[in-house]
Amino acid sequence: MTDQVVEREQPPAAGADDDTPREACGVFGVYAPGQPVAHLTYLGLYALQHRGQESAGMAVSDGEALTVVKDMGLVSNAFDERTLAALTGDLAIGQTRYSTTGSSTWRNAQPVYRGVDHVEFALGHNGNLVNTEELAAEAGMLPGTVASDTDLMAEL
Repeated sequence: MTDQVVEREQPPAAGADDDTPREACGVFGVYAPGQPVAHLTYLGLYALQHRGQESAGMAVSDGEALTVVKDMGLVSNAFDERTLAALTGDLAIGQTRYSTTGSSTWRNAQPVYRGVDHVEFALGHNGNLVNTEELAAEAGMLPGTVASDTDLMAEL
């Protein structure tokens, strides 16, 4: 019996000009005044479920109030019809998470919410900061207070 080794040509490394799809979180956003943006975002997240199955979350705003709902698991676990009906507004963002930085916990589910002095926002991030701890230290944050790269960006 003879062992055969087959070498396949390796694809080129992804560069700045490479726009081919890569597996990472699924991020979705919609601005549609007068439309059921929570339902539209749910459908978008459901279609992106293959991009992240650790957690799912959504932030919906009417321009005055911002509501964030997130949970561990699949999109269908995080949202039911009753939850979606309560999320009214003109714009929404949502995310299915596949963690690359930070552990798989509810705190790291996205979007993350921050509110400071009557200003509130939600942030969904699809990327990977490799120097999260260093950036947190430079910003004067106490060690262990930042759970993920997205958490850090929201704090800054």
